[in-house]
Amino acid sequence: MDANKRQRYEKISAELTRLSGGRENIQGVAHCATRLRIVLKDNDLADLKRMEDVDLAKGVFVAGDQVQIIFGAGLVNDVYEVFAESNNMKNMSLSDLKTVANQKMNPLQRVIKALSDVFVDIMPGILAAALLTGISGVLGNLDFVKESETLFSINTLINIASGAIFGFLPLAVAYSACKRFGGRPILGIVMGCIMLSGSLTDAYAAAQGTAEVTTLHIFGLGVKLVGFQGGIIVALLMGFVTAKLDNFFEKKVPEVIRLLVSPLLTTLVGALLLFTVIGPVGRGLSTGITNALVWMTQNLGVFGYAVFSGLQQLVVITGLHHIFGAIEAQLLADTGRNFLNPLMSVAIIAQGGAVLGYLVRHKKSTKTRELCIPSFVSVMFGITEPALFGINLRYKFPIIGGCIGGALGGIVVYFTDLAAVGFGTTVVPGIALADPAGGGYINYVIAHAAALAGGFIMTLVLGKFMDKLPDAPDEKKEIKEAKENEAAFGADDKNGEVRETAEEEVFYAHAKGQLIPMEEVKDETFAGRVLGDGVAVIPEEGKVYAPADGTILSVFDTKHAVCFASAQGTEILIHIGVDTVNLQGKFFTAHVKDGDKVKQGQLLIEFDREQIEKAGYDTAIPMIFTDMPEGNILEKTAPGGIDSGKVAGILKRG
Repeated sequence: MDANKRQRYEKISAELTRLSGGRENIQGVAHCATRLRIVLKDNDLADLKRMEDVDLAKGVFVAGDQVQIIFGAGLVNDVYEVFAESNNMKNMSLSDLKTVANQKMNPLQRVIKALSDVFVDIMPGILAAALLTGISGVLGNLDFVKESETLFSINTLINIASGAIFGFLPLAVAYSACKRFGGRPILGIVMGCIMLSGSLTDAYAAAQGTAEVTTLHIFGLGVKLVGFQGGIIVALLMGFVTAKLDNFFEKKVPEVIRLLVSPLLTTLVGALLLFTVIGPVGRGLSTGITNALVWMTQNLGVFGYAVFSGLQQLVVITGLHHIFGAIEAQLLADTGRNFLNPLMSVAIIAQGGAVLGYLVRHKKSTKTRELCIPSFVSVMFGITEPALFGINLRYKFPIIGGCIGGALGGIVVYFTDLAAVGFGTTVVPGIALADPAGGGYINYVIAHAAALAGGFIMTLVLGKFMDKLPDAPDEKKEIKEAKENEAAFGADDKNGEVRETAEEEVFYAHAKGQLIPMEEVKDETFAGRVLGDGVAVIPEEGKVYAPADGTILSVFDTKHAVCFASAQGTEILIHIGVDTVNLQGKFFTAHVKDGDKVKQGQLLIEFDREQIEKAGYDTAIPMIFTDMPEGNILEKTAPGGIDSGKVAGILKRG
C-alpha cells in the first residue's frame, strides 16, 4: 500500500474507531467482499448515523449484531488492514470474530450465517465456473466458431474447465464448510474426494438408470454405492460433521498417537456416516428443496415469481443472501435449469432503477451525484450494497420503488420462461448465463429493462409523496446555525486583530517554525491535497498546539497524528512528519486524548525533532482541512516565520 492511500485510510480508521465508541468498545473486526465488519461490546455506544458520512463509506447497517460498513470490493481490504492494525487486532481470526458475534445471535441466525460464510469463501471459484459456462454457451451458438477448428477447440476446453469446476463443487463446499466450522480444511477435501470417488456409480447415470448400482449391507442396512455429484446439501452437512469429528478426536486421542490416529478416526467415522446417515438425509433435503421450488413455479405461477424477485433484495440487507448459492447449485444439479438467477438479477437491476429515480429528483445536488453514479455502476455488475445502504435504504422510498420494479421484472421472467445455466453472476455479466432456448438472451434484456424502468418510475412516483426534498430546509438550518455561531464567535480575538464570524473562522499556527504552502511538503498526498487543502510548518521545536478552540476527535496510536474539530465543527488533521507512522510512536508524547476539549494554543503533542530527523524522516507538519465544503476558501498567511500565536489561515465560507 502506498503512502498516499495509507494516510487517507488512517484518518478513516481513526474516525471509525471514535464513532464505534472507542477502542475499548471494539471486540473484533473482519471483512467480506465489500464490507468492513465490526463486533462491538455495546452497539448503542456507536454513532451509526455519522459513520455514513465517513470518507469512502457507502453505507452502514447492523446485521447479526455486527456493524457492517460498505466500502466496496478491493477498497475494503485496504481499509481493514489499516483499521485492524490501528486497533491491535491484526492477528484476530475471522473465526474469533464470528464466535463473538454468534453469541448475540439466535440459533436460526447462526445457522443461516454459517451457510452464508461457506459460500463466501468459495465464491471466486463459483464465479469463474459460471462465467466460463456462459462464455462457452455463447460461443457454441456462433456459426463461425463451429466452422473454425481452432475456435471450436478453444470453446471445447472452456466447456471442460467450467464443467470440471461445477463437477467438483461438492468437494469445494465440503472443504469450505469444514474450515468454517473449525475443522482442518484438508479433512474436508478428503471427505469431498470420497463423495466423488470413481469407485462409486455416477449419481446422474444412476438417476437415469443407465448404470448399475452396487448395494452393500451393513448390520442389515442396505447402502447403495452411488456418488454425490451435485450433492451440495450433503457436502454442507459432511463439512460440518467432519469438523466436529476432527475437534472431538483431537481432544480425546492421546498426544503420542494423535497425529496418526485422529485423522484416521475422523475419516473412517465420517465415511461411515456419509453412506449410512448423512447421505440419505442430505439427499432427502435436496429433493425436498428442489420439489418445493418446482412446486412454486407450477402452482403459484406468476405470483410466486413476483414475490420472490420483489423481496429478494431485502434478504441482501441481512447479509445472508449467499445462502441462495446452495439452493441454486442444487437446483441446477437436479433440473439443469436455474430460474432463481434471473429473478435475483432483475431484483438487483430494479434497485439500480431506484437509484436513478432518486438521482433525478436530486439532480442539482453534487453529493447525490457523487453517491448515485458509482452506486449504479456497481449495480450493473451485480453488487447492490452501495445502492442499498448508501441511498435506497437510507431514504426509504427508493427501496420500495426498487422492490416493486423487481416484482415487475419477475413477472416478465415468468412469462418468458427465462432461466440460467449457471449461477454466481448477474445483471450485465449475467447475460452470459442465460439459457439461450426460446430467445433467452433477448428475454433477459427485456426482463431487466422492465425491472429497471419499474424501479425508476415507481421511485419518482413515491418520491412525490414521501421525499421531503431537504435542500431548501437545509439552507434555512444553515442560516440558523450561522447566526448562532456568529453570536458565539463574534467577539474580537485576543490580539484585537481579527473578528471571527459565521462567515469566517480563524486558525492559528499549530507549531512554531517556518510556514510553507502545502505543495512544498515532500509527500505527494499532502502536496497534491488528496486529503484536503491546508498549510504546513517546518518546526523549530518539537511541539504541536491546538490551532483553535475545539475537541480532540482522535489521537493515533502512533501519536504522529491527531484529528481535531474546531468549535464551529471544522475538522482538521495535523500530521507530524512524513511516513513517521513507521516509528510506531517512538519519539512522540501525547498530552491529550480522544474527546478532550482544548483551547487555542494548548499543547497537544511533543516530539523529539532531532531524533526523528536522524532516523531519516522529514518533520514538516501539515495542517489539513479534511471536510471543507465546496465553495469555501482558505486564505493562508504568507510563508515565513510563525509561532502558535499568529494566524495561519482564515476559512471563509462561500
